[in-house]
Amino acid sequence: MLEKLKQLETKYEELSNLIADPKVIADNSKWKEYMKKHAELEEIVTTYREYKKVIDELSDTKQLLKENTDAEMKEMIEEEIDNLKAKKQDLEQKLKILLLPKDPNDEKNVIVEIRAGTGGEEAALFAADLFRMYVRYAESKGWKVDVMNTHYTGMDGIKEVVFMIEGKGAYSMLKFEGGVHRVQRVPQTESSGRIHTSAATVAVMPEAEEVEMDINPNDIRIDLFCSTGPGGQSVNTTQSAVRIVHLPTGIVVSCQDEKSQHKNKEKAMKVLRARLLEKAQREQHEKIASARRSMVGSGDRSERIRTYNFPQNRVTDHRIGLTLHRLNEILEGDLQELIDALITADQTERLADLDVKN
Repeated sequence: MLEKLKQLETKYEELSNLIADPKVIADNSKWKEYMKKHAELEEIVTTYREYKKVIDELSDTKQLLKENTDAEMKEMIEEEIDNLKAKKQDLEQKLKILLLPKDPNDEKNVIVEIRAGTGGEEAALFAADLFRMYVRYAESKGWKVDVMNTHYTGMDGIKEVVFMIEGKGAYSMLKFEGGVHRVQRVPQTESSGRIHTSAATVAVMPEAEEVEMDINPNDIRIDLFCSTGPGGQSVNTTQSAVRIVHLPTGIVVSCQDEKSQHKNKEKAMKVLRARLLEKAQREQHEKIASARRSMVGSGDRSERIRTYNFPQNRVTDHRIGLTLHRLNEILEGDLQELIDALITADQTERLADLDVKN
């Protein structure tokens, strides 16, 4: 690990010199490329330098302990050694995490699809709750939400919604949200007060650039139709809604939220590229996946990942065994504690895999 860190520090210093070179500054594209690489290395190099400083301080303090004979002073020095050892251990763990292979999709925008599952109208109302939860979370991060397609039900529920969240690191924060979300509560439609269990599925996909997922125009069929909306709203009589069928895979994408046919087509193509990229990555993952799955799961839509229990004000993530008794705040978008726990669980699992391999 230390040898790898030395190499990264040398590379960081080289990049520091390059981005300050007038010749490189004059070449804007090259300067941007070096700046990006420099920024990617900054945290790990800063942590490594802090680690080296602690190692030096620990060595000096141990030497001071050998030279000192005063009992009270020795006690203070021993306490300082314990503190430095704890700091050294924390930094070693942080460096191991920073050295883990990065997910190439982490910095991308994310496309989220929410669909009502079992439970009829109550499932559609829960899907609407999840949609609002992710929108509120995105707003708290300063990210932009762009709704691509929605199918409402008669009671303000959502049968299906597709939306993009644009923001730095959006995919890295939301990639573990994919799966079956289950709700336990008394439905608005239930007069007897019985608790029902309903579900909605969430799919999370990184936005795919055109260069990553080049689609042959001969492989798609584009249908145009009139858009529809809740309660007769947002309905137009022109054929602005777009449905794209990818013939080789059978994937169908619809978009009707824009009044412009061109914009609907553009959004539908973004969703299609994301779905095709997800499909390709999933197939690749299945080929190389080890027998032991990550504790945060594969993100498969058939996998029950979380339960929202209203009577007990409880949210439980089944993958990591985390239960929080603040359901209302979470549904209002306060997701960070859950997300941080999932990221930590994933890092811990990958570190364990790394130790086994080494």
